[in-house]
Amino acid sequence: VQLQASGGGLVQAGNSLRLSCAASRVSGRTFDNYVMAWFRQGPGKEREFVAGIGWRGSPTFYDDSVNGRFVISRDNAKEMVYLQMARLKVEDTAVYYCAAREGVGVRRPTGEYDFWGQGTQVTVSS
Repeated sequence: VQLQASGGGLVQAGNSLRLSCAASRVSGRTFDNYVMAWFRQGPGKEREFVAGIGWRGSPTFYDDSVNGRFVISRDNAKEMVYLQMARLKVEDTAVYYCAAREGVGVRRPTGEYDFWGQGTQVTVSS
């Protein structure tokens, strides 16, 4: 599976942004058999889990830092996953990555994910 993340950019704090992740070269199994997630890596920080979504669009899980502000969703027919980000904060500044997992269930550790996109930069200014 190849993943292509897009939608990042420079935005002022308090505003919104939507990230998209397109899957391609899905073979052997269909897109709706992959658990999908978003991670981020801020300057000088380790890559961290942001949100994850199950095969059919549920369940969804969020890191406490984004719960209530970010929404993850997927469109299996289009082989897309999205991250709607609202009320952005300066501390949300990071490179955001989408990831796919062949296993069952959303997991937080990066090592649980089998495929990664190239990342898209989100910069939130004060």
